[in-house]
Amino acid sequence: MNERPRQRWLKLDNAAKVYPAARSRAWSNVYRLAFDLTEPVDRPALERALERTAKRFPYICARLGTGLFWYYLEPADQPIEIMNELSAPCTCMSREETRRCCMRVRVYENRIAVEIFHAITDGNGGLVFLKTLVAAYLEERYGVVVPPVCGVADLTKRPTQAELEDSFIRNCGEVSRPRKEPIAFRIPGKRAPEEPLSLIRGEIDVEALKSAAKSYGVSITTYLVAALMYSMQAIQAEHHPIRALRKPIRVLVPVNLRPFFGSTTLRNFVLFVTPSIDPKLGAYTFPEIIRAVHHQLGLELTDKQLRTRITKNVQSELNPILKAVPLFIKNPVMWTIYRVVGERASSLTISNLGNVTLPDEMKPYVTGIDFVLGMQSILPYSSSAVSYDGKLRLTFTRSIPEPVLERVFFPFLRSQGICAKIRSN
Repeated sequence: MNERPRQRWLKLDNAAKVYPAARSRAWSNVYRLAFDLTEPVDRPALERALERTAKRFPYICARLGTGLFWYYLEPADQPIEIMNELSAPCTCMSREETRRCCMRVRVYENRIAVEIFHAITDGNGGLVFLKTLVAAYLEERYGVVVPPVCGVADLTKRPTQAELEDSFIRNCGEVSRPRKEPIAFRIPGKRAPEEPLSLIRGEIDVEALKSAAKSYGVSITTYLVAALMYSMQAIQAEHHPIRALRKPIRVLVPVNLRPFFGSTTLRNFVLFVTPSIDPKLGAYTFPEIIRAVHHQLGLELTDKQLRTRITKNVQSELNPILKAVPLFIKNPVMWTIYRVVGERASSLTISNLGNVTLPDEMKPYVTGIDFVLGMQSILPYSSSAVSYDGKLRLTFTRSIPEPVLERVFFPFLRSQGICAKIRSN
């Protein structure tokens, strides 16, 4: 494992190509995963664990290179520095920083956190990395030997080709469909450019949430999406009393494609589905929204429908004209396309990593898990969720001063018998 892998550089996967081009101070393209431990973090032990883990994941602990036609990845050639925590997570990674390494490790008291530039991997790949890092830390700190199960990688083995593959290319089909959708409602509020991102986290009992979702015959993710839509419908009605002026409410839901296509890649392999309602048609009741979201997700979440989206994205990448265009011309084009067909078509993102399982050897040392999305360039809100040990942590990230959405969303959950323990940065 001390030897460098034979493959010295790696093309960005299909989904990752837009992130370096579209990043800005307003859109960091950075997300965070964090484990809360039972005792304060021992830095020397974590440094040793990080050195071992970085060798196992050379293309997560990677730097971003700039070629003539595309960006590329290669293993970071400098040790990764363990940083102190900041009050504002997911700050933008400058070009100088990503040229050194596209991920950070931060420590605060009992917490180990990683912040990852999305061009490297998605939340599922990042979770494998953090699980493995914490497992190595527990071995260095306490002598605990954690087996390579439940998403913990074996540090004695090299990364496999399956882990490094671009699964979008492998699962490209022949039929595609257009991306463009109407402009969606945006939660009102003026971005405060000098203020750090605000975080509010609600910790919810999973059984209470599951019981509420089960009463409607839907999943927890469907229930949360519907509750967000119902809350945004109330906000839009307050700010736009004239119904004809209201815009669609559309929630962007990232979908892990690995179970649909049998992939084990540790690179990006997610697509987005966007269930929506149109308030111009009248006020929706909560059961109506639940049914709409449930059926829309049911129609979209099939391998055939998802493959058409994969195909559209891959066809753009393989276009011979686009491939021949230099990167300095591609960047503004991709940035413009993202602004037109990306954020403007959704009101909010909610990314749910689901229930995290750990090897039995790790459970006594891990008390909680957090997942935080960075801010988008136009939309004032992002939200993310992860469950562990019977608790779901739902985090809202916002760039506006006032908690417009939280003031409606959490009271609505309470009215449904679901209480949340609220914390803020």
